[in-house]
Amino acid sequence: MFRFLTAGESHGPCLTIIIEGLPANLIIQPQEINEQLRRRQGGYGRGARMRMESDRAEILSGVRHGKTLGSPITMQIKNKDWINWQEKMSAEPVETPTEIVSQIRAGHADFAGAMKFHQNDIRNVIERSSARETASRVAVGAVCRQFLAQFHISIHSHVLSVGGIGSTDSFAPRDYSPEFWDRVEISPMRCGDKNTEEQMIGFIDEIRKKGDTAGGIFEVVALGVPIGLGSFSQWDLRLNSRLGQYLLSIPSAKGVEVGAGFEAARQIGSHVHDVLRHEENRGWSHTTNNAGGIEGGISNGEPIVARVALKPIPTLAKPLPSVDFATGENIEKSRYERSDVCVVPAGAVVGEAMMAIALTEVFIEKFGGDSAEETLAHYQSTLDLMQK
Repeated sequence: MFRFLTAGESHGPCLTIIIEGLPANLIIQPQEINEQLRRRQGGYGRGARMRMESDRAEILSGVRHGKTLGSPITMQIKNKDWINWQEKMSAEPVETPTEIVSQIRAGHADFAGAMKFHQNDIRNVIERSSARETASRVAVGAVCRQFLAQFHISIHSHVLSVGGIGSTDSFAPRDYSPEFWDRVEISPMRCGDKNTEEQMIGFIDEIRKKGDTAGGIFEVVALGVPIGLGSFSQWDLRLNSRLGQYLLSIPSAKGVEVGAGFEAARQIGSHVHDVLRHEENRGWSHTTNNAGGIEGGISNGEPIVARVALKPIPTLAKPLPSVDFATGENIEKSRYERSDVCVVPAGAVVGEAMMAIALTEVFIEKFGGDSAEETLAHYQSTLDLMQK
């Protein structure tokens, strides 16, 4: 079974990742992992830390001479800012106690986390609840992408809207051509439409001046996914339920749609359901993809399409009123820590990683194999069987 764990604090010495369950002999390119980490740090509206850090993953185990061994893979991403936090985040007791963080920030895990884990210093909550942890997941997703690429599965994302700028029409036809994705990759907003991109940037500039933040919606798409991933036999085996869990785990995620999503609920059935066709030279296909590539919890051969709504970043340059957790005193403004204004483009890259992880998990469940060669043989024999 495929699984992974991440560990590490935002201002600790490093982030650590362990991946288990990938077959042996899978070719791993470290530069591709670092490229995904670079993409996560991009996007218009990012803060000062993204300019400070230049994330790189170091593989510590499970890979030899460029190929997986079938044993657990360990990776490490060092935090370059650790030099300034060695005393504040020391694992050993310190002679001079550091100043505690006690001002609650609205919208963060500060209050609920401090209450749950019985902490009086909120630093013990925010270090792990920080979105810095998503760098680990992007590294895992980068490895999964290399696994999925062996089976011609690719994953992309683009930003649909920021604030009220852009389109969220889930029934609108999408351009998933290579040229479209090329335009997205050079866009600072990960938006394939130049006019919309400019409006988004203008909006972010405007709210930055006001000390505010913006959320938005991104779409993540997996192409080349075969028929048969997932299952309707149990609730937790359905591909859409598992994908929803993975995508909703992204910090700031507040909603997920698969295919036409909520818009499908406002339509009549004849306008929603995808008509199946079969042609001798093309095989199976659907005339539309309102199901988002998943029917009955199983991939149906169409692109897997999901959208994620991200709330605005809760750390504001002009903070909201709050409470001092240590004294119980209501305060007019909570503390401010360096932050982004908008992370929707970066969130889309994290969404790609989570899509890759979810698909890798169900792919290995279906096709299995202790080696990459064995997995490929199982995959090919299944495709041959489906074509008979």
